[in-house]
Formats: sequence, C-alpha cells, structure tokens
Amino acid sequence: MKYINKKLTIEKVNFQKIANKFGTPFYSYSYSKLKENITNFKSSFKTFSPLICFAIKSNTNINLIREIRKLGLGADVVSIGELMLALKAGINPKKIVFSGVGKTSTEISFAIEKKILLINAESLSEIKEINRIAKSKNRTIKIGVRLNPNTDAKTLNQISTGKKENKFGVNKNTFYQIVNYCKNSKNVDLKCLSVHIGSQILDNKPYEKMLRTVSKILSEINYEFEFVDLGGGMGIKYSNSSKKLNYKKYNSSICKFLDKHKVKIIFEPGRSIIGDTGTLVTKVIYIKDSGRKKFIILDAAMNDLMRPALYGALHKTLPVTKSNLMTKKTYEFVGPICESTDKFITLKRFQKLKEKDLIAICDVGAYGMSLSSNYNLRPRPVELLVKGSKIKVIRKRQKYKDII
Repeated sequence: MKYINKKLTIEKVNFQKIANKFGTPFYSYSYSKLKENITNFKSSFKTFSPLICFAIKSNTNINLIREIRKLGLGADVVSIGELMLALKAGINPKKIVFSGVGKTSTEISFAIEKKILLINAESLSEIKEINRIAKSKNRTIKIGVRLNPNTDAKTLNQISTGKKENKFGVNKNTFYQIVNYCKNSKNVDLKCLSVHIGSQILDNKPYEKMLRTVSKILSEINYEFEFVDLGGGMGIKYSNSSKKLNYKKYNSSICKFLDKHKVKIIFEPGRSIIGDTGTLVTKVIYIKDSGRKKFIILDAAMNDLMRPALYGALHKTLPVTKSNLMTKKTYEFVGPICESTDKFITLKRFQKLKEKDLIAICDVGAYGMSLSSNYNLRPRPVELLVKGSKIKVIRKRQKYKDII
C-alpha cells in the first residue's frame, strides 16, 4: 500500500474508489503481496526445501486458499471443517497435516478416509483412539506426535503454546511412552515429531532453543523419524517500530540441525503468509468529544476484527485521504458494539478527521475474518482480492436474511 495523490492505494486501486463501489466496512487483500510473501518464504528456506503447509485457521477464505495452493503450498488444519475446506480448495491430501488437541472420533475417521499426510496427535489417549479407528478400517495410519518443548516464545500469553503450562503437546516422558506404544502397534506408523511454540514470534532465540531441545531428544531416542514439523509462528511487523524475524538466521539454525538429523522439515506458517496482505477499510460514523479525547466511532467493530478486543493487539491505522492538519486531542477509534472492549487503537497524533472519512486498519489478513462473528447480529463484511487494477469479490457481504 502507498499514497498516490494523497489517496491510500492498494496495488493500482485507491480505497476511496473501492468504498464508493462496495460500501464499508470491507476487507481487501493484495494478490501481489501474497505472492511475494510465499516466494520470499520459499526462497529463505530453499537449502532444504521444506513442505510448507499454510495454517488455514489464520484465514479461511476458500478463494485465497485456492491462490495459495496454486503457489505450491499445502495446508495445516485443526478441524474437520478446515480439512473439508482445504480439500475443496484443491489441496493435495498428501500435503495436509491435521493438528489440534481435541480431535473427535468423527474427525479422525474423516482424516483417515481422505488419506492425508499426517495426523499430528497431542496425547496418548488420542493415539489410542487413532489406533482403534485405524484397526476397525484395517488401515495403518501415518501420525506425528506434538512435543511440548517447554520453550517460552516471548510472545503474548494468549498465543503462547510451547510452555509446560500450555495445553498443547506432550512432555518428554510421555513422548517416550508414545514412541514405545507406536513401536508395538500395527495400525499407527509414527513418522513425525511435531513442535509449535507460539505465534507472532519476532526473535530467533526461542526457535534456537526449541531446535536444541528437539535435537537432544532425537539423539537420545532409538527411533528414526521421517519428518520434523517445526510449526509456524513467524511474526510480522504490525508497527514501524517492531522488528522482523530474521529468516536467514532461522534457516542457518535449521541447517545445523539437519547436519545431525536426516529428516524432512514441515512448516505451518499462517500470519507470515497472509497477515500483511489484508486491510480493513471502515467509515467514520460519528465523532464524539468527551473532553479529554475524541471518540472516532467507526462502522467496523470487534465482530469484524476481534484481535484488539481479544488480546490487545495493535494495528497500524491510516487515513484513506491524507492531509497535513493534525488533531490537538487524542483519538480513540471505536466500534458501535455495546462492549467497552470494542475499540481498535488510541492515538495521540493523527490527522484531523471529519464524519464520513475513511480509515484503513492494516495487516488484518491473519485472524481478521477468520475470527469474525455476527455478534450484535451484524453481517460480516465483503472480502475483495485486488490484483493490479482488478477487484474480485471473494466473499459477498452477508445480508440480514442470511443471519435472521
């Protein structure tokens, strides 16, 4: 995105023109940014050519998943719905891994029928259930086991998944127990050691610690794995002041790991692929002066973008039409929902706004629409894919008759 003649533009189209045609709020995605992210990710790790499985939970738009599939990625799914979506988008089952702590018998059975690459299990009970279902179908199923490496990802507590107090994965002792169980089973074939320590990680040190932990376990155990699934969690720059994860350093750490262990690497990136492709454009309905600050009341709300309300996430916020007049009061950007947490950001410096002005909330491609809801019976916004000067509707705006 950039300003052209003071109008904020995505690829070759300015947001004002998009709003005039489609109304607000709307989500837009840049195809060129999506392609660039995937190309950069592949290039950063080309020394060992990992299997890259896009984390469907970060964005569930089937049209975007189809574009991601065309660019060579597989899928990481965490529910039967996501698995159905990935298959409908045309993703090869042999490039799909099924993660998650609470897969039901129905979900396991469906995954087995679809012959996906791996079911990544997270407890001995789950593996016993996979074994039971596989036995009833007279099948041998390839599985992974998610290890909890007790590694602090130095990220938000709400999106940390690799510490011992988190619900994810199994500890070292249980992991050894599971390996022995699988050695004696004819219906589960343990192929993968899986780890995922959290999301929005910007520092390489947690990954380095995780790799040391995994390396130590692989050296100690008398078992050969075909895959090591390193999960995802690579962060993006939500503000100009935040740093970017150094892929070069991470690649170097993995190459050292692969010198010792001859395995195929799997990645499960979501945010790093789709996060900075998306923008939520919204209109100022009212401006309310409370004395100390002004509330900028928008037509987008926490049901459209949940991240700020859910865990205090901050998104860069820009005016669609630029001016040099600055406000003297603090602006608090809020939605119309009847919750005090329905706010996006508070800024002391921003250009002067008036009612009906447009605002762009940036970097919402991941966990924007996928976390959206119909709270307060609000219809979900339209989603648009912008490719050069072309705009494609990839999900229609919901109508009230759809939800009432």
